[in-house]
Order: sequence, then C-alpha cells, then structure tokens
Amino acid sequence: MQRGFLYAVGAFSLWGVSPVFWKFLGHVPASDIFGHRVVWTFACVVLILASRRSWGRVAAAAGDRRTLGLEAVAAVLLASNWLLWVWAVTSDHVIEGSLGYFMNPLVSVVLGMLFLGESLRRAQWFAVGLATAGVVWLTVQVGTLPWISLVLAFTFGFYGLIKKKLDLSPFEGLGIEMSVLLLPAVLFLVVRASAGDGSMGVGVPADSLLLMAGGLFTAVPLLLFGAAVRRVPLTVIGLTQYLAPTINFVLGVVVYSEPFGGVRLIGFVAIWIGLVVFSLDFLGSTRRLRPTA
Repeated sequence: MQRGFLYAVGAFSLWGVSPVFWKFLGHVPASDIFGHRVVWTFACVVLILASRRSWGRVAAAAGDRRTLGLEAVAAVLLASNWLLWVWAVTSDHVIEGSLGYFMNPLVSVVLGMLFLGESLRRAQWFAVGLATAGVVWLTVQVGTLPWISLVLAFTFGFYGLIKKKLDLSPFEGLGIEMSVLLLPAVLFLVVRASAGDGSMGVGVPADSLLLMAGGLFTAVPLLLFGAAVRRVPLTVIGLTQYLAPTINFVLGVVVYSEPFGGVRLIGFVAIWIGLVVFSLDFLGSTRRLRPTA
C-alpha cells in the first residue's frame, strides 16, 4: 500500500512538473515536439512491452476490429490532448491548461452519465453545476471561452471513456495507440527535415537529447501510474490525481507569472469547490460500499 501510494505520488508529480520539461523546448514548434514525442514514446513502449513479453497480447488485441477501431479513436484523442498541452505550456497558458485537468473528473462523471447510463447523485449534480457556473463566469468576465481547458478536459475524458470499454493494460493500449500514430508522426518529421525545418540533428545536440528524453518523460509516469493502480484503492488514485494540476497551477502563477487576477480566481474557486464536493461524495460512497468484516 505504501509503495503504491509513492508510485501514485511520483506519477502525478511528474505530470505536475511537466511544464518545466516542455518549457526547455519552448523555442521548438509544438507540432515538432509532438511528432518526436510519439516516436520516442513508441521506442520506450516497445522496450517495456518486450521486457513484459506482452507483444502477443498487443497483437491479439489489435487483431480484433472493434478494439483496433476504438484504439484508433483513442489515439486521435490522445494526440489532440498531447499537442494542445505542449502548445499551451510553450505559449504561456499553463494556468488555463491546469484548469482542464482540474475539470477532468467532473467531465468524466458527465460522460459516464451520457454514454454508460450511470446516474448522478445529488452532490455530483451540484459539483457539475458549480463547475459549469465557473466556466460561464470565466467566459463572461474574461470575454473568451476557456477553450484550452475545455478541449483538454473533454479529449482526456473521452479518452478515458474509450479505455473503460477496453480490457487492456495501460501499456498494451498505449502500444497500439503509438503504433497508430507512428507513421503519420514519422512522415511529418521527414517532411519537416527535408524542408530544412527539422528540430533534431548534430547542430542542435541539446534539443535532440531533450526531444528523445520526451519519450522517457512520457513513459515513466505511465509506468508508475500502472504500478500504483494495482496496489492502492481507487480512492487514493482519485484524490492523488489533483496533485498534477495543482503543481501545474502553482508553476503558472508563481514561476511563470501568468496573469491571474480576482476575476479569474472567482471562476477557479467555483470549480475547486465543485471538486471538493465531488471528492467528499466520492469518499462517502466508497466507504458505504466497502464490505464490513
């Protein structure tokens, strides 16, 4: 249990400090970063699956038309999420990006109701209502819809919805997804390089190392997360997940000095209160379902 908790903290902490890593590549186009992230994440996943001797299960899963189709959609959703997050970080929108991951649990609840027939308890409706009010407030007062937050929340929410329908381990699913994305990513990078716009090579050794490390930086927290979910209750994972957007938010405000006035704070507070209500309700329902000795 203790080791699993440390794995969870490690995974969400790495995701939390990810803006620091991607900021080092802020001068590189987000599309180039994304292309290299796919290639080098694929390389890391290949090694992990080989060490786990899981390629047989991956091939069997990919041979099922329904599974392959759902994983292809999941790959597109994951690609959209990765690309937008990197662009948000390198374009000084870390705070708005963190809001998307704060909203993600509430979005997942709504998607479960709409697509899985799950019902919402009164507290969950209240939490979703507060989050919606926060988004409306930000839209009206700031003058623009927080589209970065919404796209991040909904792409990852739909990604999670698809993964819930598939009986695959995180790395087996990621192996299929990276395989789907690999050819387009390689073709894009080849075209960029042939036009003289490549971001990797002997002339830019630091960038080359960072782009390669992006695959490892993607795979390690996933490995920690996969180890955590096998060792700790879902309640621990559910509450620990807020560590990542909290670190993102603190970095955006304190380290990167992104604008965050009182008007935006009101919208964020409404969403945070919704998350507190949601978390307390989640903990209460888990205790009621826990078997007694």
